[in-house]
Amino acid sequence: MIGRIRGTLIEKSPGQALVECSGLGYEVDIPYTTFFHLPDAGTEVTLHTHFAVREDAQSLFGFASRLDRDLFRLLIKVNGVGPRLAVGILSGLDAQQFIRCVEARDANALVKLPGVGKKTAERLLIEMTDRIGQLEGQFTPMSSGTTGDGAAIDESPMAAHDPRDEAEAALIALGYKPQEAAKAINKVGEKGMASEELIRLALRNMIPAG
Repeated sequence: MIGRIRGTLIEKSPGQALVECSGLGYEVDIPYTTFFHLPDAGTEVTLHTHFAVREDAQSLFGFASRLDRDLFRLLIKVNGVGPRLAVGILSGLDAQQFIRCVEARDANALVKLPGVGKKTAERLLIEMTDRIGQLEGQFTPMSSGTTGDGAAIDESPMAAHDPRDEAEAALIALGYKPQEAAKAINKVGEKGMASEELIRLALRNMIPAG
């Protein structure tokens, strides 16, 4: 099991990071909430990871905090929730937001996530209610500008030819329809905004706060 990786961040994009460690480059699948926390390319980064092995694929999933990683591991134990859907859930809601949804039994917020229908939302609320107790001791209020581990959030814009196009592509990759993605970006977009900020604001508007 690969539980953590630390090395140089070579490349980053919504959904994936390339981290070089001891001469090897690891492609790590990440939720958007982790992407927002990544530093500039060329600097050191630490990701808490989960290594998934299937008959046809091996995937390494990375998260900015241990809380996110451990919540991911609980999510994939839910019937009908695989790693990709779990990443999608943690792309739209960070760990604290998801836990608040479960505690408030807010199915309406969950069904706004791509791939989560009413039945899946209800199943998540039922099965995760008891399981989130396993995270006790990790879940602490986060102050603005820090991750769950207390590390500073990097807000520097990533390289992009057109931030609006990149933000739309990221939402489409997450599972939103092209029309929904374009509408969401147009609603929050302002000249000069970086793609990650566009994605963040679009998701915030598309998914009501719990």
